[in-house]
Amino acid sequence: MLPFAPIFELRRGQIVESIHHGAAAIVDSTGRLLAWYGSPQAVIFLRSSAKPFQALPFVERGGLQTFGLTRRELALICASHDGSDMHVAAIEGIQAKVGIQESQLLCGIHLPNDRSVLEALIKSGKKPTPNRNNCSGKHSGMLAHAKMRGLPLDTYLDLKHPVQQDILISLAEMCGIAPEKIELGIDGCSAPNFAIPLYNAALGYARLCDPRDLPKPRGEACHTITTAMTAHPEMVEGPGGFDTCLMETGHGRILVKGGAEGFQAIGLMPGAVSPASPGIGIVLKVADGDISLHTLEGIAYNRVRPAVTLEILHQLDALSKEQLTSLERFGPVKPVKNHRGLIVGESRPVIKLEKAD
Repeated sequence: MLPFAPIFELRRGQIVESIHHGAAAIVDSTGRLLAWYGSPQAVIFLRSSAKPFQALPFVERGGLQTFGLTRRELALICASHDGSDMHVAAIEGIQAKVGIQESQLLCGIHLPNDRSVLEALIKSGKKPTPNRNNCSGKHSGMLAHAKMRGLPLDTYLDLKHPVQQDILISLAEMCGIAPEKIELGIDGCSAPNFAIPLYNAALGYARLCDPRDLPKPRGEACHTITTAMTAHPEMVEGPGGFDTCLMETGHGRILVKGGAEGFQAIGLMPGAVSPASPGIGIVLKVADGDISLHTLEGIAYNRVRPAVTLEILHQLDALSKEQLTSLERFGPVKPVKNHRGLIVGESRPVIKLEKAD
């Protein structure tokens, strides 16, 4: 089976001008492969979709209680936030409670996605700092984990550091794969990242949303994380972002966390598809990494992932007509407009899931 198949196309007039390829896997919390597209065994880096798993051992060990962190702050620890003042204020609150400094973050610096913040920085002649990095919550959480256990802080990103070993083992257990079979790489924020088959990543998200068969402490930690993210979706990305908007529309029944280079993860809570349905994990990868665009208002968006995600959820009957209508600015089918606003074509998913009997 080829790892990727055509997943999305852009038409100009009647001609297909561009085609994106990808793969997807849909798995329930019992481990049953419900549906797929391309190869569900394609090995892909989770990138930022790994963040809930990276927070899991900290939560499971009682990190929230140790430092008095709120679920809103936990959502930020699991986030790829847009660097807004709201997010930075919350990051500073986490750091004050833990007793760490921004200077200890090893995530590096990049421009914030929040346009108002970026414009203000340019006008003032100031440069962004590590707290504006969209991974600053994750790194603050890792430092908190290390401090809670009396571990070295300056090497918290080393793969042999106990915090990173805890994360690796927890991810392996959640995703049903041996730790030694996980391919490792370094993320854009310098933290270790993980490449596993799409099937296993989807299984991990299914178990995260439906931990009924997991040991009680692990199950409670999973519930805490999913509740935090779905209750505070504005902290997970930012107002207007796809992850945020889909979780808002899901009203606590849909967990969403995108990653770089065209990776997207979705978790459906038990009962989200039908009264008896178990938790379901959905992951997809756009092979070319997905193109990132901006509206005239400066809002960043991806061409492929939101539309394909909505189409998959539609094929699974996981969204109502009203929910799809509320998200129509993301797709699945969208008009292609030129710079004068004239409709010159159409973009749409071409994915058709293979479903198990």
